Order: sequence, then C-alpha cells, then structure tokens
Amino acid sequence: MKYILYALLFLSSSKIIAQEFTVSGTLLDEQSQIIPYANILILNESGVLVTGKTTAEDGSFIFTNVEANNYTLSVSFMGFETFTKEFELSSNKSFGSIVLKENLETLDEVNLVSAKPTLNKESDRLIFNVANTALSEGSLLEVLRNTPGVLILNNAITVKNTVPTVYINDKKVNLSATEITQLLENSPANTIKKVEVITNPPAKYDAESGAVLNIVMTRNLITGYRGNVYGNYTQGVFPRYNAGINQFYKTNKINVNLNYSFTQSKINRENDNSVNYLDHSGSLDEKWETNNNRNTTSKTHNVNLNFDYFLDDSNTLSFSANGLIVPFFDYNIHGQTLIFDNTNTPIYNFNSLNQSNDDKHNLGFNLDFVHRFKNHGKLTFNAHYTDYNYKRDQNVNSEYFFSSSVDNFNTSFNTVSHQATNIKTSQIDYILPGNDGSEFAIGVKSSNINTDSDITQFDNDTVTGNTILNAENSNIYDYEESIFAAYTSYDKTWGKLNFRGGLRLENTNIDGLSVSNNVESMQNYLELFPTLNLMYSLKDNLSLYTNYNRSISRPSYQLLNPFNFFLNDNTVVTGNPNLLPSFTNHYIIGSQIGSRYTVEAYYKDISNQINEIPRQDNINNLLIYSPTNIGNTIEFGFDFITYFNIKDNWSVYFVTSLYNVQDEAFIDNQHVKIDQWSNYTMLNNNFSFLKDRSLNANFTLTYVGKNQQGFQKVDSRLVSDLTFSKSVFKNKGTLSLAFADLFNSQDFGVVSKFGNQNNRNYTNLDNRYVKLGFNYKFGNTTLKTNERTKELKERSRLEK
Repeated sequence: MKYILYALLFLSSSKIIAQEFTVSGTLLDEQSQIIPYANILILNESGVLVTGKTTAEDGSFIFTNVEANNYTLSVSFMGFETFTKEFELSSNKSFGSIVLKENLETLDEVNLVSAKPTLNKESDRLIFNVANTALSEGSLLEVLRNTPGVLILNNAITVKNTVPTVYINDKKVNLSATEITQLLENSPANTIKKVEVITNPPAKYDAESGAVLNIVMTRNLITGYRGNVYGNYTQGVFPRYNAGINQFYKTNKINVNLNYSFTQSKINRENDNSVNYLDHSGSLDEKWETNNNRNTTSKTHNVNLNFDYFLDDSNTLSFSANGLIVPFFDYNIHGQTLIFDNTNTPIYNFNSLNQSNDDKHNLGFNLDFVHRFKNHGKLTFNAHYTDYNYKRDQNVNSEYFFSSSVDNFNTSFNTVSHQATNIKTSQIDYILPGNDGSEFAIGVKSSNINTDSDITQFDNDTVTGNTILNAENSNIYDYEESIFAAYTSYDKTWGKLNFRGGLRLENTNIDGLSVSNNVESMQNYLELFPTLNLMYSLKDNLSLYTNYNRSISRPSYQLLNPFNFFLNDNTVVTGNPNLLPSFTNHYIIGSQIGSRYTVEAYYKDISNQINEIPRQDNINNLLIYSPTNIGNTIEFGFDFITYFNIKDNWSVYFVTSLYNVQDEAFIDNQHVKIDQWSNYTMLNNNFSFLKDRSLNANFTLTYVGKNQQGFQKVDSRLVSDLTFSKSVFKNKGTLSLAFADLFNSQDFGVVSKFGNQNNRNYTNLDNRYVKLGFNYKFGNTTLKTNERTKELKERSRLEK
C-alpha cells in the first residue's frame, strides 16, 4: 500500500515540477513611449536560450507554457542598454513596465550593414521584412513593386486580381488609385519595417478591405532632429521629376514630422481601338478604327504633417493632416477615326481633339487620442474630416471628312464639371490582451459622406459661333451616404492550435438625387462580415491553416454619378446611380512547410461584381464606358511561395499562381458565361556587392498570363525591373538608378467579344523609363520618425 502512496506522491510532485506559467511585460523608453520589435529572451541558469520573441506594436510581450524554474530575462534594442533580470518562476510572472535607458555612445558609432529582405507566412498574411535593406533606400512604391504577390501596372496596385486597400501603420490611405501610387512614389522608404499582404483581413478593418497592404513604419525612439532631402529624374517618352524634404523633431513631450514633395510630369499614352458594329442579324455593319494619342501634364504638391503630444505616461494626443493639391492637370487627346463598311470600303473619317484642364485638392485631417491601461489594454479614438474639390473644363472639337468635300462638317462642345465631397468619420477601439496570450478587441465606427456634383455642356455652332446649352447632357447630382459599423474579434492559441476570428456589422444608408430628371436612388442594407483563421502545427516544420472572410465592395462616388462625359462625339463615359454593392466570400486552405515554402488553394465567389467595361451601341454607333453589376464571378486557384539564398550575397523570392476566373451574367437578354485559366509568376533577385555591402541590385521579372476581367480578355505581359543603389557620404546618402520595362513587353490588348459585343483596344503605356535618384539624410540619422499617412476607407471611393 505504501508503494502505491509513494507512486501517487511521485506523480503529484512531477505534475508540480512540470507546471507551466506565463511571463509578460511592456517595454518603454525613458519618456514612457512604447518600444515595439525589441528582442526579449528567456535564458536558463546556464545561460542557454529557452525561448524568445520580439515585442508587439504596443510594446507588450507574453510567453506562455513556460515551465517552473529559475531564469534570466534579457531585453535588448538598438540604441539602448541591455536589460537583464533574474527571476524564479513558480506562478504567472508579470514584469509590468520595463524601462530601457538610451545608450547614446553606442548610437553615435552605429554603422548599419544592409541586410537581406526576409519573407514570413502567417495564416492570414504574407510579411515582407525590408528594414535596413537596399529596398528601404528607395520609395515606398519601389518596395511594393518588389513585394511577392503584389503587381503594379498602369498606376494600379493589385493582389491576386483584387485592388487592395492600402494602409500605413494600420491607418487607411484614402486616395484614388492614381493618387495612392503618386503618394507612395514620392514617399521615402528609409523608415519602413515591413509590408504585410493580408489576404484575410481581421474584423477591425473596414468590410470593404477584401485584401489589405499594410506598410509598417518603425517607431520614433530617440530625441533630437533628423531630416532628409530627395529627388528623382525620370526619362520616359518625356522627362519628369519629383523632389521633396522630410523633417522630424522629437523631445520628451512632442513629436513633429513634416513632409513636402513636388512632382512635375508629362506622360504619354497611345491607344488603338477597333469596334465592329453589328446589324440586327449579328453581321458586320460598320467597322471603326481609332488611334488616340494622349499626353497628360501635371504639377502636384503633397504635404503631410504629424504632431504627437504625450500628455503623460498613459495618454497621447495626436493631430495629422495630409494634402494633395493639383493646381495644374491638363490632358490632350488627339484622335483619328476611320469608318469602313462591311466590305472594308472606307466611308468617311474624322479627327478629334479633346483638351481638358483640371484643378483639384484632397485634404484630410485626423485627431487621435490613445489611452493605455495598466493591464496593457489600449483605448483609441479617431475623428477624421476630408475636404475634396474637383473642377474640370473640357473642350472637344471634331472635323469630319467625306469623299465629297461638300459634305465635310465640324462639331464642337464644351463641358464644365465640378464635384465637392465632405467626409466625416469617428471611431473608437478597445484592445484587451489576456494573461494567457489571448487578445480581445471591440470597436465602433460611424461615417457620413456628402457629395454635390454638377455638369454643364454647351454645344458650339461652328458656323455662327453661337453657344447653345445642351440640357440633355447637363445635370446636378446630390449624394449622401452614412455607415455605422461595430466589430469584435478574438485571438487565442491553445498549444499547437491558433484561432483568430471576428465579426463585423455594417449598416448603410444611401440617398442620391439626379436633379435634371428628378430621379432618386435609395439603398438601405444591414450586413454581417465574419472572418475566421485557424492554424494547426502538425510538427515544428509543418503547419496547416484555413481562412474565410466576407467582404463588400461599394461603388465609388464617381461611378454613381449619372453624368455623360464625352471623350469625343462617339465615345462616352457615364455613371450608374443604380449600382449595387458587390459581396465576396473568400475561402483559403494552405500548408506551410518549414519557414520557406507555402502551398495554398483558394476559392472566391463574387456576387454583383462591379465592372466598368466598354459596351457598344450598335444602333447609334456609340462606345459607352459604363459601370454595371455584371452578375456572378467565381475565381479559384493554387499558389506556391518560397524564398532561399543562392549565395551569401544573392537571395531569391519566387511566387507562382495558377488560377481560373469565370464570369456569368445576363447581358442584353442573353446568358453569357466565359472563363479563362491564367498564370501569375514573380521572380525577385536581390544582390549585394562590395565588402561593406554598400552596392545593391534588384532584378525582378513578373509574368502575367492572358487573363479575364469582367468578360474582357487581357493579353499576357512580362514586367521587368532592374534597380541599383549605392550608399555614399558615410551612408548618409544614397544614389539609385532604375530601369523599367527592359524588354518592352508591358503593353497589352483587351478584347470584348460576347453577345453583340465585338471590340478590341490596344494600349501602349509610357512605362519604359530610366530613373536616377538621390537621397541624403542629415541631423541625427539614428532617429526613427513618426511619419505616417492617416486616412479612411471612405476617401478611396472619391475616384476609381
């Protein structure tokens, strides 16, 4: 009996010895500011590493399942003295707030060696780490060009056939697609840490965020002043340039960052368009061949201001403002059109000249308050206001020529359009980390958007010179939208299983009024948007995961505007106030093998897909670009991602995706169903040269196979980029040289051939160029700035 008692006592004591606890804390500097991404190590009594990690964005860390024993906690971060503390773990251990002291002598001697980019795959995102690499010496746009899975073509950023929502430090960049590209191209990347390609965004992101690109910048840590000036000269068909200055100043109580850039550019674009207009039987009636040459000239000012005031150890008040001011944006389209009959015999031709003068500004203002609780929880409040104003003055003149010069005639008209948009939003979020490593979050957001638009067209009598109001193509459109959203999310790990899920609710009210015909369009809908991520580790080097999320795509305010905007007498761009939102269900299942290989399969079901596709009016011989809900789109595919080092100075990233897109709808009372298999492949090479690795090169090839976009077939393209960068002036300056479209293979054709549609457009882009750049840092170059661009989802719908 006593042996049984001894055995029970032994088993009981073994259980006590093997008991596991948590170790947690928060890292701060001497000004009580959080320190993210610091190294936290737990060492045993022999000094051997037991486990380690880096602090989170809020400076916190937590270790779970640590066995009872005696340990040493070691905390280190560049520019600070290493913190060590011995402790005995017999229950859950919280170090509270750990304050690191600055090591100024070490900082003055820091000489960073350029590192290699690294790639990490999590269940819902791909993380591209580029801090202190050659890529961080260019622009933010250049970093995105080299991010696996991201494609930038014709000023459009896409991720797996989806236009992503761009965030900087989890704050939405709410500009149009063109404006976002311009902002990123003019923003230096020397404070960037990583890019997160989030294919299954958590519930805290707006439901419109079907895919997210989150650019994470490093945080400010040390007092003092720093700055940098930069400039780029680009030679394409025409020369263009941009220059800017970025200044940052920090004390114990305030952070101030001011960034200004100016861009002047002239961009060329050539389009060849062919339209086969059909008769009632579907046979060829007339064939129109058009060549359009467009030159766009612009001058743009970008301003970004950030101000942080640290009220005390727990409270921070911030103000930020960013502005995009375009006082000069002109484009000239010279068009030549030839018309043939069904026997290919010329009938007549006409030349058109479209001249447009635009003026716009996009100003955003944010007020933020952050409170940190002693339990490591965080409460944030944001108020945002956008003022957007856009004006356009357009003149279109056409000359018609016939076999008999007696029949020749001219047409001329002028349009004046204006759009003013105001956006007001407010948002509150609360995040509570648990002692067991879990995290609970909850938040609410409200937004209100008002848009007033008007367009007036005047027809000019080329004989008498009289001007006549065209009431049919003149209109006023008033639009109001309000959205209320609430969400909750939870993140928890149980041993080998990680759960990350949430639920977002959004209620939308829309009221639009077309004044000229007194037509009112109203929508009111309440929708739920769940998100789910599950990841299970089978072994140390093998894990399985599955994701699901539901998202919404609302039409931009410009697409809802019902105005007719003529590019020439026979080509018109018009909006659609009856557009409905599009909904996407996205499923993913994948496996991560080791730390370098990822295999993934995905499936998307998109209802009410919104596409702006050219539709030909065969009766009136018009080509109409109008957005419409085309029906249903199904996309599924298989992805493979890897990276490896060929040599110590040569690393390679490889991504390939094989996918199918199927569009199905009823168009012109006909059932149309089209699908297309395609391939996306990216090969990214990073090289470093010289003993100090101060000379770096990047060579990227991206192949986009023939693919389908809204019943249109898009030709295959090969994107090629070669970039060199050299550190100079004791690493304070960087010279860069970039070559784009090395093989002149990025131009493409688009074919629409279904039902009674038969047209093709070939686009020759001004994307083959040489770019020379220079960046110089001054002041305390070890400083990290508080530079960021804060925006909201609603602003991205100003233009699309």
